[in-house]
Amino acid sequence: MAHKRSVLLVDDSKFARLLVKAFISSNFTDWEIDEAEDADKALALVDGKTYDYLLLDFNMPGMDGLELGEKLRARFPDAVIALLTANIQQEIQKKAASLGLDFIAKPPTEEKIRDYLAAQEAAQ
Repeated sequence: MAHKRSVLLVDDSKFARLLVKAFISSNFTDWEIDEAEDADKALALVDGKTYDYLLLDFNMPGMDGLELGEKLRARFPDAVIALLTANIQQEIQKKAASLGLDFIAKPPTEEKIRDYLAAQEAAQ
């Protein structure tokens, strides 16, 4: 039996989390999806669990997505981590790449999320 995939969505927008969760659930029906509204909650969740995919917003109160991504990358060197953000500045994209994070521009669409995750699955 294949390993059941797990995803952690980190975004301070409840609407964004619901939207992305719906996109993942409709395309990858048996995947487990957890949510966190900020970096502190995300770090608490990863304390007891390992995720296959981590999708992080950039602009959040407290620690931003790059800072969180750096902590998560150090802890999970093989995980697929993507910055999912409307902040598309080149410097943000370069910093994400230097940390080993993928970059997905908001707004999220079903095609964008599905295609990204499917490509990651195919590469595994």
